[in-house]
Amino acid sequence: MAEFTAQVFQNEFLPDGGTDVNAIVSVTCTNAGTAGTAGIVAGEVIIIDTSGSMGDRPMEAAKQAAQAAIAEIVDGTYFAVISGNGAAFLVYPAVTSGPALVRMDARTRQEATQAVGMLRSGGGTAISTWLDLCGTIFASVPQVQQRHAILLTDGENGERPGVLQRAVERATGYFQCDCRGIGVDWKVAEIRPIAQALLGTIDIVPAPDQLRAEFQAIMRSSMARGVADAELRVWAPQGARVVFVKQVSPTVEDLTTRRSTVNDLTGSYPTGAWSDESRDYHVSVRLPAKAVGQEQLAARVQIVVGGQVAAQGLVKAKWSDDSALTTRIDGQVAHYTGQAELAAAIQEGLAAKAVGDEETATTKLGRAVQLAVETGNDEATAKLRKVVEVEDADTGTVRLRKAVDKADEMALDTSSTKTTRVRRS
Repeated sequence: MAEFTAQVFQNEFLPDGGTDVNAIVSVTCTNAGTAGTAGIVAGEVIIIDTSGSMGDRPMEAAKQAAQAAIAEIVDGTYFAVISGNGAAFLVYPAVTSGPALVRMDARTRQEATQAVGMLRSGGGTAISTWLDLCGTIFASVPQVQQRHAILLTDGENGERPGVLQRAVERATGYFQCDCRGIGVDWKVAEIRPIAQALLGTIDIVPAPDQLRAEFQAIMRSSMARGVADAELRVWAPQGARVVFVKQVSPTVEDLTTRRSTVNDLTGSYPTGAWSDESRDYHVSVRLPAKAVGQEQLAARVQIVVGGQVAAQGLVKAKWSDDSALTTRIDGQVAHYTGQAELAAAIQEGLAAKAVGDEETATTKLGRAVQLAVETGNDEATAKLRKVVEVEDADTGTVRLRKAVDKADEMALDTSSTKTTRVRRS
């Protein structure tokens, strides 16, 4: 049976007149099991881009990757495969009505593998139809409660503005989706909102021969999520306000606007499915100031599974006139504040570079280099060095490289929200 623990890192001391309390709440899950355990029925949908832009080599790689992912699905899991171009088509199972998911076993695995092998590329790209069909497929088997999809694309979405966004909104809260782009002709800015809203990941697969291993890894990760869904609940006292709630590890994801009301003092934030893993959350609460010497519970942060509290951490506040106490910044809070700023600096710098604003791009990416080094994010540092020439990392002095491989730029963009954790004794 899955077990959760929660640990709080903060400086609970506030100066006279101080109001804002910041804490990192680290949540760890162990003994999660595999997808579909504990009486929860799991479902998987693989969405393959089969638009005309795929071409022979990427199309063949996509088919092999989908087949590799099918091989990783645990027996008993419901699954389906979608082909997506200017519309969405159910590749497997071959049904026209009724349930559009089948349980995985030796027979269905072979049939699905053969069906994927018959796919051909052609047509445009309408990702909203892919997401909508995925939702319809999951809805056809109501007993499936743990719903996950893999989406592969290779080009720009060809739909009118707003169409894809509305499809993402329809899918939000219903299924999770990990997104991958093959090659360099797709737009990170189109796909990132899908992954963020559907509690998934995004990454670039530069070369077709890398796709098979990527799909295997995604499916293995999904199959390891034995906890179908968990929510983070934050209680704050009367008169207080939750300023924000952000996941800060393993990636930066702002959950603030995803709040749903539990009661007048408590909000719930989605976290999706869990495997054996740790995630860190930055919770910021604004309290009415109290007199020096007083103390208060600033927040109660709980991880809730199936309506039951699995773990909780307490965020505290104490008012003091001792500056040695009140000016100390907790190392965890400082680290993740820098990581969140790093993600924003990379994205803003690349956006400025894309429109030819070299001055802003240089400033933002220089700050990103500085933050990456300060926070020990070696992956971000290495990827930044492929986009800028670093003259002084400590001061963030850089120059934009004249010739940058587009794949390197996209890799920096897609990985901008990935964070490093603080080493804890």
